[in-house]
Amino acid sequence: MSITTNICITFSITFLCLCFILTTDNFVRANENDAESITKIGQGMGHIMNIYYCYSCGYRKVFEDYAGIIHQKYPEISVIGANYDPPGINMYLSRLIGFGKMILIMCILSGVNIFAWLNKPQPSWWSWCLENKLYACMMMFFLANMIEGQLVSSGAFEISLNNIPLWSKLETGRIPQPPELFQIIDNTLQFSKMDMPNNNFVQ
Repeated sequence: MSITTNICITFSITFLCLCFILTTDNFVRANENDAESITKIGQGMGHIMNIYYCYSCGYRKVFEDYAGIIHQKYPEISVIGANYDPPGINMYLSRLIGFGKMILIMCILSGVNIFAWLNKPQPSWWSWCLENKLYACMMMFFLANMIEGQLVSSGAFEISLNNIPLWSKLETGRIPQPPELFQIIDNTLQFSKMDMPNNNFVQ
């Protein structure tokens, strides 16, 4: 029993640390992307392309592929990617579920009877969780992650160049083919070059 308890505690602590690292990494990447975008715009270095994609939909690899081919064809364009946060209450519900998941796992690991604080009788399912900490923590972790993924799954792949929208998967229902995206980029760059003398006329 002591070995099972130690395994449970070690496994759960590893999961908690992984969740914390991933959450912190997302915030750091978002801040770095914002800082990089602001710096390059302030220095006037090339063009900035932002691609907001649905991370839970598995579009990370698609973003990396598109960023690679865009960089090869347009070296002057800096491609910045970030997760697309769905509008509305879904994002807040997802974060609330994630926070509640961490609290419940910590209560299970410490053997705390949260129902005693509420002056309620302990239900049988909570007794089972306290007796089977390893399975309870794993089940709660994966179930909560599945619900969080469904809440934030937007299917988005939104592309903009210098804050000018180029493509929206939410509106078209599909990701653009590279040739049509290149055509849109070429047209946008041509219009920006036409506007540049007017922008630099007044000094």
